[in-house]
Amino acid sequence: MNTAPRGLRQHVGLFGRRNAGKSSLVNALCGQTVSVVSDVAGTTTDPVEKAAEIHPLGPVVFIDTPGSDDEGPLGDLRVARMRAILDRVDAAVLVADSRVFGDAEEALLAEFSRRGIPVVVALNKADLASPDGSLVTRLGRSAVAVVSTAATRGDGVDVVRGALVEALRAADEPASLLGDLVPPGRLCVMVVPIDPEAPRGRLILPQVQAIRDVLDHDAMTLVVKERELRVALGLLKSPPALVVTDSQAFLKVTADTPAEVPLTSFSILLARHKGDLDEFVRGCFAIESLRPGDRVLVAEACTHHPAGEDIGRVKIPRWLTRYVGGQLEFDFCAGHDFPDDPSPYRLVVHCGSCMINRRTVLSRIARCRQHGVPIANYGMTIAYSLGIFERALEPFPSALDTFVRLRSAARLSS
Repeated sequence: MNTAPRGLRQHVGLFGRRNAGKSSLVNALCGQTVSVVSDVAGTTTDPVEKAAEIHPLGPVVFIDTPGSDDEGPLGDLRVARMRAILDRVDAAVLVADSRVFGDAEEALLAEFSRRGIPVVVALNKADLASPDGSLVTRLGRSAVAVVSTAATRGDGVDVVRGALVEALRAADEPASLLGDLVPPGRLCVMVVPIDPEAPRGRLILPQVQAIRDVLDHDAMTLVVKERELRVALGLLKSPPALVVTDSQAFLKVTADTPAEVPLTSFSILLARHKGDLDEFVRGCFAIESLRPGDRVLVAEACTHHPAGEDIGRVKIPRWLTRYVGGQLEFDFCAGHDFPDDPSPYRLVVHCGSCMINRRTVLSRIARCRQHGVPIANYGMTIAYSLGIFERALEPFPSALDTFVRLRSAARLSS
């Protein structure tokens, strides 16, 4: 409750062969023992994460990964875990023994380039041998920086840290949650149902983030439950700039909000902030093509214990089934689990992603696009299945235009 959530931190992965010094470097970057260090190759068998701060950038997550050259059945599993981290990192540190730079390092560099991940190369153990000058020059053409390090002594660590600040500052910044929707001095009304899954004594993370974002942009917020919305709006001298609701209360809030007041949901705000709103619009339109018996994957970023009328495991399947007019087959995944090949599914419905970073969401969208599988978002799927999709997209003219064009094209083709 007192630190920045991991979903809002930029992620930095340390990659390289076994025993290149990744763990020593992550310990030096964090200023504490995060990973076990040993001369035995393969000591790090699973990704190790540590939330930290990089001045003056702010909060990040460092991820120490298993060696990319691990071998054998268990080694293959460890390499697979390492590769999965590539979906999450905003920047990479390639750690290589200054005396060895070969196919394993070149393969990682090629993968970073393919994914558009900025990389800092740390030629480690430079106290044992100076890096080859021609290698440094060649690597400098594609890396943000090439740094000679001796991580166990702390040599070069500050230079790596500075290069990471440069790399992460250049990363694609997501749009503000609400800054362009609620002008300074205007009011945003937030509708926050208190259901059995709401944490005792607290609000859920998207609601907290939205309140903070409104305040950061010098606007005001009024927080009510869904039953109090109509009364609250009646007490205002002028209409609010925006009403934001929990998606589960969409129908009632839509009925109680005047047509001239823009309306959307926390989940749709996160769809824009963490992902690709137009891609999610196209995913929602694919609901029209669903037929009874089709498989749908519901992807949750957190691993909460489902209770009662769970939004992802009960309500969305119910609303989609009702819209399609027949039983669909639903599968579920949670946390960092997401299929490498989503092609068995006719649709993926992803949560708002408050617990994971933007790079992870964009990687999942790209994977679905690669396999020709439409992907939608919780709040947008709910709005579509309840028949209020256009109303929920009114604050986002570009996304609404995408939907109108898709609908017009479908009508012409039929």
